[in-house]
Amino acid sequence: RALSRISIVTSGTPMVIEQIKAQLARLVPIHSVRDLTENDVAIERELALVKIINSGEERIEALRLADTFRARTLDSTLNSFVFEVTGNSSKVAAFVDLMRSLGEIEVARTGVSAISRGNNIDLEAK
Repeated sequence: RALSRISIVTSGTPMVIEQIKAQLARLVPIHSVRDLTENDVAIERELALVKIINSGEERIEALRLADTFRARTLDSTLNSFVFEVTGNSSKVAAFVDLMRSLGEIEVARTGVSAISRGNNIDLEAK
């Protein structure tokens, strides 16, 4: 049987976080609830697709920034690019902010995805 993972990003006091975890664990189809923010046990990443419309020197600067941020160019036309950037949320936000200064942009962001470090598999059907 296949299982799916859902990531929920929230904030609150430790008591509020424990209450959220307890309420989630009571849902019938939930197999497990795990807080990946405890003790630096997770690798977190975010992905964004950024389309920018610009011309002239701004195009050259957009390509330079994409290279600096190790973003991939997914699409290119005479007046636009679509870049894919991955990393922590602050890196993605910085890339988006810098691109915004170079032209009109459209952004699609995944939000944070995370997986635990080490050799334990969290999604085993039991």
